[in-house]
Amino acid sequence: MKPLSALKPLSLLLTACFAFQMMAVPVRSSAEQPATKPSIKVLLITGGCCHDYDFQTKAMQMAFKERGVAVNWTVVNDGGNGTSAEIDLYKNPKWAEGFDVVIHNECFAATTNPEYIRSITRSHHKGANAVVIHCAMHTYRDAKIDDWREFLGVTSRRHEHQSHYTVNVAAQNHAIMKGYPDGHKTAMDELYVIEKQWPNMTVLATSKSEKTDQSHPVFWTNQYGKARVFGTTYGHSNETFEDAVYLDTIVKGTLWAAGKL
Repeated sequence: MKPLSALKPLSLLLTACFAFQMMAVPVRSSAEQPATKPSIKVLLITGGCCHDYDFQTKAMQMAFKERGVAVNWTVVNDGGNGTSAEIDLYKNPKWAEGFDVVIHNECFAATTNPEYIRSITRSHHKGANAVVIHCAMHTYRDAKIDDWREFLGVTSRRHEHQSHYTVNVAAQNHAIMKGYPDGHKTAMDELYVIEKQWPNMTVLATSKSEKTDQSHPVFWTNQYGKARVFGTTYGHSNETFEDAVYLDTIVKGTLWAAGKL
């Protein structure tokens, strides 16, 4: 057996080697951790007049999947293809519970029942986050009350002709608009005339009328009670739902509304 004095150098050598190995192991900061793909629960309410809602629904579902966002979808396509309907879903006062965000892509301009409309806005005011697309702005257009319009963040009752409109980014540093190509030309779509911007609405981008030269918001956010709302007036044509830039914005807007961006 070697004397204790002969073992000390070996012990020191092993200690030094172990310390070197510990120092050599890379330490990953929290900022460098691999990003986890977001996952959200979405209620999509769609149907009504004037658009190919089946195509638009499938296009959105594919867009989220292709961008790595895991979505648990609940799709309610109800009310037929007319301009007036009251969807049974809203009769349940807890209709929005359990979802991160509700996407409204419906078109029922002639529905005017105030209590029915408030059964929807009441849940949003309590905190049901939302995305509102295209004809959602003209839904309940004929109603005398402004609850829905305040929820949307804009008031609109008409649109101009279809064209390829230029999108001018107004909030380049907003998380939704980062990377959006300023001056992007839309697919063939309608420009909605915005009569009023509600106080808690923030314009993200505008497009200019080819008739009046007036600019109108086309992407925006709104705070309605406890709910975060993202809105766009574009979304008329199937070509719009094939535009990668538009779909990128819908995905980011939805994640923002859900508090996941």
